[in-house]
Amino acid sequence: MKAFCGFSAVCAASAALTFSSLLAAQADDKGITLTPIGTYASGIWNAGGAEIVAHDPDKQRLFVINALAASVDVLSIQNPAVPTLLTSLVFTAIGGVANSVAVHDGIIAVAVEAVPKTSPGHVVLLDSKFKTLAVLEVGAQPDMITFSKNGRWLLTANEGEPNSYLLPDSVDPEGTVSIIDLSDDAEDVEQSDVRTVNFHKFNAPAVIDPAIRIFGPGSTVSQDLEPEYLAISADSKTAWLTLQENNALAIIDIKSAKVTKLVSLGFKDHLLAENGLDPSDRDNATGNGPAIKIGNWPVYGMYQPDGIASFRAGGKDYLLLANEGDAREYPNVTPTSNEVVRVGALNLDTNAFPNASLIKSNSALGRLQVTSTLGDFDHDGDYDALFAFGARSFSIRDAKGKLVWDSGDDLERITSLADTNGFNASNTGNARDSRSPSKGPEPEGITSGRAYGRTYAFIGLERVGGVAAYDVSNPKEPKFEFYVNRRDFSINANGTNFLNAGDFGPEGIIFIEAKDSPNDKPLVVLANEISGTTTLFQVDRKPETDDDDDDED
Repeated sequence: MKAFCGFSAVCAASAALTFSSLLAAQADDKGITLTPIGTYASGIWNAGGAEIVAHDPDKQRLFVINALAASVDVLSIQNPAVPTLLTSLVFTAIGGVANSVAVHDGIIAVAVEAVPKTSPGHVVLLDSKFKTLAVLEVGAQPDMITFSKNGRWLLTANEGEPNSYLLPDSVDPEGTVSIIDLSDDAEDVEQSDVRTVNFHKFNAPAVIDPAIRIFGPGSTVSQDLEPEYLAISADSKTAWLTLQENNALAIIDIKSAKVTKLVSLGFKDHLLAENGLDPSDRDNATGNGPAIKIGNWPVYGMYQPDGIASFRAGGKDYLLLANEGDAREYPNVTPTSNEVVRVGALNLDTNAFPNASLIKSNSALGRLQVTSTLGDFDHDGDYDALFAFGARSFSIRDAKGKLVWDSGDDLERITSLADTNGFNASNTGNARDSRSPSKGPEPEGITSGRAYGRTYAFIGLERVGGVAAYDVSNPKEPKFEFYVNRRDFSINANGTNFLNAGDFGPEGIIFIEAKDSPNDKPLVVLANEISGTTTLFQVDRKPETDDDDDDED
């Protein structure tokens, strides 16, 4: 099994850090720190009270998706220490929930899901006084919206999830990307300015990389691909699209509205020295309780990124991907679509796994959730390899999708050092190690920005919480900088207690440059889905840090 690198994918080692080097990096007198300076609490627990966030630098406002209220909360951050609710924009007359929001030059764009979600959704354009300028039809389930850097293009990733997989009654719309041309004024935009990017050319009889997961019952490739998140190049010509469940990346030429390439993201080898993971919540000395045991195991991780961001270094575009992982689980399913299974329930090939009984024990891999759709290479009913959801890391890839660097097991090691009581806890409860059999800390949101002459990546960890910061000025040798988590693991967050427990369930994350900030300092803003809080972190230099502009484009 050790030699398997995943169909046509190329294996690559990470450059992860040791325990001691992680501690040294956090204590280093160079680099940056993140300090929480202000929080707005919606008062909503575990119902999407704060999901995606966007910033208007002209008005110093934040726009925060409030899924429970099917609205966008508008916050003033004129004083970033005291974010204040100004108003809420409600879109129920247009469709269902608002899924995403973006702002550019005073134009507010909101992606609104239809009812039912399998029908075409809409994009609503508003001015800074919240006057509706246009309502445009886009693909089914617009899940993310973003402007190009030059403001000409507005793109939505239309996930197109099925309502179920219960054949023959399921409805599975195609995954698409909608591109809106804003070359005219926003109030003059019409439906004819909207183009749809589809994946028809990849349908049979076309042949695609077999490592791209296509397994929805009765679905074409274009139905099965589920767009998740978008990043756009600095020159506003190229878009990169994560296809999370499919473990793939699409590259799109914006002007022609065509997919130029579909890229398999391959698999992460957790037997490599720096690619460890903790796969069990029953790995203590007696085998019946939690322990922190990050090690190497014969399992592959499907990268399956959620968030994606782009940045420039050395005159080239690079991608940051948060490798959260995701499984297909629907209330009404056929056996082929309920893919989650624990290793302990599988028949393992004894040639591939001569120590199968040990591997299947709860203290080893027995509790780990893997997919039933991969691993039985010879179709004989037993598994020759194991594939887990997500990679518990963030990656850097080049503009063609080739892996440049992966954080290995950094994120589990960092969070284990930060608070052992909260290691791999859920985003709704404090039980230590509870998420180890699933996807660990689940890096979900990711963003990048320039501060103090360097380029940084900021990663939000959906389950355990908090933000990890890395210097990515050299994409081949990123450097861990800082981790901060505003969650209090001593408080059981239920009932009214959660308002005092901090941030739970980071979802959306953005970076605000110093020149656009209300206090002239770089800021990171985190929207937390479970606690319904939106928190602003100030990015400061550690003492004695020297400016280094060598990597400026």
